[in-house]
Amino acid sequence: MITLHLFYTGAPGAARRFAEEMEASGVAQKIRQEPGNLRYAYFQPLDDPDTILLIDAWRDQAAIDAHHASPMMAELARLREKYDLHMTVERFVSEALGADARFIRT
Repeated sequence: MITLHLFYTGAPGAARRFAEEMEASGVAQKIRQEPGNLRYAYFQPLDDPDTILLIDAWRDQAAIDAHHASPMMAELARLREKYDLHMTVERFVSEALGADARFIRT
């Protein structure tokens, strides 16, 4: 699994309005339904009301590549431009927990 943390920032309130429009317009739900999407969820840091965090997880790189080639990307770009957002991205590749598993309560 490949997980991306995308931090959206902009003018006060802009990132939240972007996330709200992504949900209300159905674009987020369409992305969740794309083959290989495992998670697509927005969060807001308690200490930074002008940042929205998107946690976006995919089965593999092929699924991400297909997403990037989908019509959803044009809509995402349009909305990012509408709200004049900037992004930083962190990328994580999952592996077995190993010894850390004993600290996880499920």
